[in-house]
Amino acid sequence: MGLKIRKGRVQSMLTPIQALPQTGIPRPEYPRPEWERADWLSLNGTWSFRLVPGETGQDELWQDQQEGEFDTRIVVPFSWVSPLSGVGRNEKGVGWYRRVVRWSPAQTESRLFLCFGAVDYSCDVWINGTHAGSHAGGYGSFEFEATGLWRTDSDNVIVVRAEDNDYSYQARGKQGYGELRGIWQPVWLEARRNNYVKAAAFATRIDGRVDVSAKIEAKQAGKAVLTFDFDGGAVHCSEELELSEGLNEVNVSFAVADPRLWSPETPFLYEGEVRLVSDTGEDAVSTYFGIREIGTALFDERKYRWITLNGKPVYLNGTLDQSYHPAGYFTYPTDQEMRDEIYLMKRLGLNFVRIHIKPEEPRKLYWADKLGILVMEDMPCFWGNPDETARASYEREAREVIERDINHPSIFSWVMFNETWGLKTDDKAPDQTRDWIPANRYLPETQQWVREIYRWAKQFDPTRLVEDNSPCNWDHVESDLNTWHFYKNGYEIVREHVDSIVDQTFPGSTFNYCDGYAQSDAPLMNSECGNVWGIEGGAGDSDVAWHYRYMLNEFRRHDKMCGFVFTEFRDVINEFNGYYRLNGTEKRFGYEWFVPGMTLADLHSPDFIVIDAPPCQTADAGSTVEVALLRSSFSDRHFGKTLHLSWELWFDHLGVRTVAEKGSVALDWNGYGVSPLAPLAVRLPEQDAVAVLAIRLLTQEGEVVTRNFTTFDVRNGKFDETAGRTGKAVSLPVGQFKHHSFPYQWNAIQGHKVNGGGEGKFEYEITLPDQAELRFLSNVEIYFEAGAKRLLARNVEGEVYTKADISFMHGADANTERNPNMYYMTDEERHESRIEVSIDGEPVELFLLPDDPADSRGVLSWHYQTAANKLEEAGSYGYLCKINVPGRIAAKLDRTRKLLLTIRADKGGVALYGRNAGRYPMDLLVRCE
Repeated sequence: MGLKIRKGRVQSMLTPIQALPQTGIPRPEYPRPEWERADWLSLNGTWSFRLVPGETGQDELWQDQQEGEFDTRIVVPFSWVSPLSGVGRNEKGVGWYRRVVRWSPAQTESRLFLCFGAVDYSCDVWINGTHAGSHAGGYGSFEFEATGLWRTDSDNVIVVRAEDNDYSYQARGKQGYGELRGIWQPVWLEARRNNYVKAAAFATRIDGRVDVSAKIEAKQAGKAVLTFDFDGGAVHCSEELELSEGLNEVNVSFAVADPRLWSPETPFLYEGEVRLVSDTGEDAVSTYFGIREIGTALFDERKYRWITLNGKPVYLNGTLDQSYHPAGYFTYPTDQEMRDEIYLMKRLGLNFVRIHIKPEEPRKLYWADKLGILVMEDMPCFWGNPDETARASYEREAREVIERDINHPSIFSWVMFNETWGLKTDDKAPDQTRDWIPANRYLPETQQWVREIYRWAKQFDPTRLVEDNSPCNWDHVESDLNTWHFYKNGYEIVREHVDSIVDQTFPGSTFNYCDGYAQSDAPLMNSECGNVWGIEGGAGDSDVAWHYRYMLNEFRRHDKMCGFVFTEFRDVINEFNGYYRLNGTEKRFGYEWFVPGMTLADLHSPDFIVIDAPPCQTADAGSTVEVALLRSSFSDRHFGKTLHLSWELWFDHLGVRTVAEKGSVALDWNGYGVSPLAPLAVRLPEQDAVAVLAIRLLTQEGEVVTRNFTTFDVRNGKFDETAGRTGKAVSLPVGQFKHHSFPYQWNAIQGHKVNGGGEGKFEYEITLPDQAELRFLSNVEIYFEAGAKRLLARNVEGEVYTKADISFMHGADANTERNPNMYYMTDEERHESRIEVSIDGEPVELFLLPDDPADSRGVLSWHYQTAANKLEEAGSYGYLCKINVPGRIAAKLDRTRKLLLTIRADKGGVALYGRNAGRYPMDLLVRCE
């Protein structure tokens, strides 16, 4: 790709609107696969629409207007702000929807319901001019009975009024990424029998017992039979009932023989039907349940608990999922894309996801159930004061969400609040200029309300863990999980921080809790982490691979810690800390260069070898260093077996991979938790090198359990480029060029990297060994490390710090490319450049530089950063370029012993890496024999 200055990469990578299915009906699947009826009609698709900005709309009586009065069309179920809606107007106010529908239930005398996945925020519905009902709350599902209003033999007019004015009491979450306005989840019609099963909550135990709390709506009192059939009839239960008119609550229990337990590794679902047979006919619902138990437990002599799944410890390798789509915003265009979201998490070795500041769509939760990933689901926050109105609307909506999602086995935890958003009392709601931590108060009476909410949720759903508030301000009150947030950068800083947290975590400690409250023995885990906010002004788009590896090693050092939540799964508008780009394309972490076959999944193994060392250390050539190791196990898969720790110390010398030492250690693998292993002592190379200690944990059959590595910058004062060969070498720092002709030129990493942006050249005058040092030049080779140079807005316009505050979460422009810490991490999008190398004006070689990469392979560019909270082209590196100088030119050089080296780049530019930058510890090198 050619040079192109952009405000931000995300905008250039939006999923096109054409990605909608060609059937003409977006999202045609039944919206709730965990509670599905056969007789239904999707109302997704094109509706007539009119947007009335501001706090008006009902006075115009649009519910009585004819088709011609609606001035545009909208594609349901997409927010009227999103591109996929076809409207794309980010305006508050009232949206009026109109749809003409003709449909008859398959069976006469059925009851008909108009169902909404979610509408933000308040909603009124008319059917054939008669008001069918109202609802308030942007995330809960709801329905209105349409039986007496519906005409089965002619057209029906449905009109929906949706008002969204961002009132301070509304539960909104992080809608700044893309506003939810109006209908944003599927709409459908559904037929049911006069007596029908409204809901059924399954509570399972690992011994196979299943307790069901069912709700039955009866239009006609009388006898009925409630039947459960699952797993092809292997699980069957029938219960005779005496129904009264109205709502009936029924409790049923049955046992599953030889239960197959649900887990991320074995996500078995008992699929089947719930049927109600009464005088009004048979009502059937397709549903499923998973048998699993979530809990916490003390193990051995520990005084702190671990999180358990099915009675065993589980280490939660998780990520924060904003559930944001660039074209549909918080509504995914297709079911396949929701399924692929879960797949993309699992392929990284993750077993857990935190759905952030919003409940997830039921179909995505279905894929979490089906494919197997644990879910921590957040309640959305309001942004105003926690007054009576806000509390009442929050409580109503939280109940709706938990009632709807309670049957998903993937959900293991409810998070009731996040970072005290909406819990601090002030004179006004936060605006876009307010600091990250507003100067307002988390009052004792609000803390007590949060405690009541925690206890209500725990009583309502005792089968899951509940967290009061996921904190960044040390302000728990009562919680099943003792979590904390941190965004810090730098190995020593992260290490000291995590050590401090662990040391202050014990029963009775007042750390991380509000005044008057104290810790229990609840499990310790991190619920947000990453270097996105650990940098002054924010990290922009920069490499996360280096930071991620040492952070996970630090986590796994600690026996108390039960897991983490990495921010985040995909990049979003202002946070480019994702495993993937916003459009799902790959980032390249580069771990396979250090240990063949290594991926992110190796860092998420339940059986793990901790390298208790910095990500890179400076050491003397030829010295022996000792590397501390720990075993961390949260799985009993290999207990009682012998595993083998295989290791090798290797380095790359001018493109040749050389193994200096290797060995293997047998380990008796037993016991949960963290324990020390014997350290490894390795002897480093005798020359300047980036040396890699690569380890693999293997089964007796040779299966790789996990991989890990650490690095050393080995120094002896020179790059021993002539080891084993006769001759001399000349090394010239890359910053000592005689001349350049680039329109943009600057140096970085303390002058060890030089950049030329756009088309231009660097010229170097190099003096070769004279005849006294080397009588005859029989062979001349030139080596250097070079990458392409992508120009960013800050390179052209200058650096601008944007204050890192909460305004980004309300849609403020993050100006990513102007951020001084910005340097695109290696990914699928490449920035190529071609360079021509000349000696004394005569071309000798052409190189294609595939990219301007930055990831964990840029060891020296990371190791020689001067500040942990400011990044200077961190992780950037290039490609090894080697030139065998033709004999006719070598003959000339034999006479003159001088050369003019010219490196000319096309519009893709060039970056040259010196001794303390990139991945090769060398400057420009001319080797003469």
